[in-house]
Order: sequence, then C-alpha cells, then structure tokens
Amino acid sequence: MNKETLYKFFEGNASFEEEVAVKQWMEESTENRQSFLKERKLFDAMLLLGNEKVIKAGKKRYSINLSSLRTELIKIAAVIAITLGGSYLYHQYSFEKELMATNTISVPAGQRINMTLTDGTNVWLNARTSLTYPVKFSKKNRQVILDGEAYFEVAKDKTKPFIVQTNKYNVEVLGTKFDVNAYSETGEFETTLMSGSVRVASTSDPAQNLTLKPNNKVYLQDGQLHVSVVDDFNPYRWKEGLICFKNESFTSIMKDFEKYYGLTIQVRNKEVLKYVYTGKFRQTDGIDYALRVLQKDIKFSYQRDDENQIIYIE
Repeated sequence: MNKETLYKFFEGNASFEEEVAVKQWMEESTENRQSFLKERKLFDAMLLLGNEKVIKAGKKRYSINLSSLRTELIKIAAVIAITLGGSYLYHQYSFEKELMATNTISVPAGQRINMTLTDGTNVWLNARTSLTYPVKFSKKNRQVILDGEAYFEVAKDKTKPFIVQTNKYNVEVLGTKFDVNAYSETGEFETTLMSGSVRVASTSDPAQNLTLKPNNKVYLQDGQLHVSVVDDFNPYRWKEGLICFKNESFTSIMKDFEKYYGLTIQVRNKEVLKYVYTGKFRQTDGIDYALRVLQKDIKFSYQRDDENQIIYIE
C-alpha cells in the first residue's frame, strides 16, 4: 500500500474506493496490519509535533526510512524545545504570578491524539481541539487550557489539583476520569464524570459552582449549569475511534461527521431533518459507509465534491 493513500486515509480525505482498498489491504495479512499501525503511530507523532513538511513528504512517497524519520522527529523536538523558551503565559496564583513556558497541541478535523502530560495524566484530544499546557507544572497546581473536547485520566496528587480551564468554566480535580466538551465556537459546555470527583466553577461568576458525582454530567443551558444522570457512556468512546449516537437528530449527526471527517456537509433535503437516529460507527469505516448505513433507515441521496471537501445531502 502506497504512503500517499495511507496518509489520505489517516487525514480522513480518502475517497470511498481508497478507504475500501486500505481496509482490504489491512485484512489480507498480519504483516499488513502491523505496517498500517506502524505508519499510523508515525503519522500521529508527526501530527503531534506539527511538522507539516514531513507529513507532506510522506504523502508524496519521499524515500524516508524509519531511522531517518526518527532523526527528523528528534530535530523537530529540539527546535520546539528551543522555541518554547520564547513563549510565555502568566497565570495568577493567589497574590503572585509565576512565569511558565507553555506548549499548545492543535488537532485538525478528522483526527484525534492521545498524549501523556509530565505529571502522568493521560489525555485524549478529539478533532478540532487545542490544548495548552505548561512544559513543567507549578508547585501549586496543574492547569491546562482547553478549547474543544478532551477525555482526561488525571494522575492523583493530593497536593496539586488539576484544573482544566475553558472559555466559560474551570473544572478542578485531584485524580479522576472525566470528559470535557467546550468548543468556544459553539459556546456549549459539558463535563461528564466517569469516576472520582470534579468541581466546576464559572470563570466570571463565583456563585456558579458545583461538585459533580460519578455517572453524572453538568451542562450549560440558558446561561445556567444543570446536572443530569448519564445512563449511556457510548458517546464518550470517541477516543477509541467510535462515533456513537442515541436518539440524535440528523442535523446533530451531520455536525459530528463534519468534525470527525474534516469536511463540510450541506443538507438540501429538509425532509431528513425530522429524523433521529441511534447507531454506532467506526471512524475508520469512512463517511461513505456511515451515510450508506443511515440510508437504510432514512430516505436520502448524496453527492461528493472531493475537490472542495463538501457533501450534499439530496
């Protein structure tokens, strides 16, 4: 399998025929699957370091072997380490300010990244998400800035709370598992707790704060926080590469497809907007497979404009 097709597949830009070819190639042998996983890990590493030149080189099938690629990644990491010295963010802790070097990871549409912070906290970043975090946490707390959706498994440290800062609310924990959905472009905010305990507090109104219990979620509605019980955790399996819906509107599903597949969907057939759907897809199955499954229950057709990355629902 050529690198150009694989990289298009990883980016979510492969055509339906290319997606089928990649999946068939993977299933042909254990060696093919191992090669696929190795290329995926290298792609994620390059994506994490933000080296577009190396990614494009892979897409154009430049002759970069594993050894030279690792050397290139080391060079990139060294450059990032040097340039970080010029990027600073001031955080206020009580009555003093501490100067911190920070790093920002941005995940494009159609991708997701798993990373481990310096304190041992494991983080999954969803598509169109950015996370800003200090190169070294302070002695008082562990604070990160999130725009988008992330799943955290926070390393326990009773002396240093872990704080997720979003544009409207802060989520503070000591050690727990939880999901935060806070895309600034939509203005929505939601935190779902799987285990442990979290405290959610408004960045502008100190009176708006609460402590969340496991299997509950807090969400923003009409400017106020509301709490509800979570009986289905499938929607939070996005970190496993699964796209899950339960009684979701067609509009909501299309917006998620835009995020997960990195394209634009224009709905011309207004009849489909009255439908809701419950189902589950693997992200690697591709947008064509997902739409064809929906067509079994919802009557519509669609056209792809691959050049402009647009899908029209007719």
